[in-house]
Amino acid sequence: MSQLLRIGTRGSKLALWQANWAREALEGGGAQVALEVIKTRGDQILDTPFTEIEGKGLFTKELDDALLSGRIDIAVHSLKDLPTELPEGLSIGALGEREDVRDALVGRGSETLETLKKGARVGTSSPRRQALLMHERPDLLIESIRGNVDTRIRKLEEGSLDAIVLATAGLTRLGLADRITQRLPADRFVPAPGQGAVAVLVRTGEEAKVKGLENGQTRSAVTAERTLLETLGGGCKVPIGAWGRLVNGELTLDGVVASIDGQSLVRDQVIGAVDRAADLGRQLAEQLQGQGAAALLAESS
Repeated sequence: MSQLLRIGTRGSKLALWQANWAREALEGGGAQVALEVIKTRGDQILDTPFTEIEGKGLFTKELDDALLSGRIDIAVHSLKDLPTELPEGLSIGALGEREDVRDALVGRGSETLETLKKGARVGTSSPRRQALLMHERPDLLIESIRGNVDTRIRKLEEGSLDAIVLATAGLTRLGLADRITQRLPADRFVPAPGQGAVAVLVRTGEEAKVKGLENGQTRSAVTAERTLLETLGGGCKVPIGAWGRLVNGELTLDGVVASIDGQSLVRDQVIGAVDRAADLGRQLAEQLQGQGAAALLAESS
């Protein structure tokens, strides 16, 4: 009989979708798998914007601790929730095939960013989304909105907001793609590093347990994105976007850094060999720094 693998996950519908994706893939390879739901600090603090919560690993620390202690064998996360510097003893054992990376506007009717009324109230928890929305539409009123996908959609339906912005990937995985009124173009609304990718964490040295879940194209793209983020010294609390993808056999990486109010913004792009993903991330970070990104990040921190 095969060894039982215990997967740790948060309890939201999206987190459980991701954990069940990993479970089904591992079971398909003959493994025995059980899920364990673990509540994180980020799940408990729902009335405070991300930017005002101290500390790293808001949605990951409790799962990291369970993995390091041996309580679980695998932790499954949205990659964009993972800090670029993982705790010693942990590594990303696999990255699944990536879903659509774009941000999604969900309106009460059929609104798009262009057709939202002047002064419309738009909800988001992301400083990056806030900054890019304000850059395109400085007349919008951006409101902080926390909670899982269902909670955010319910707040929209209650009428206090005209639209919300979420990840297309999460809505698609939950069968809610029909709620999207506009997929925001990724060249203008550069997504969060790792957006749309599922990360499978294991203890260092135990990567073989999950090697069947690995997608090489995802690994190359997000390596470039996360290296850019790490080089800039940013995290989920600052307005940084990065979008890596394979185009004609090469890796294209877009990056953007903005001020919180969206008034100032720098963006650039690099293209290079797929096996130079980390180098491309560092190169683009340096180019953005040369255009003033460091000053923008200092304002945001």
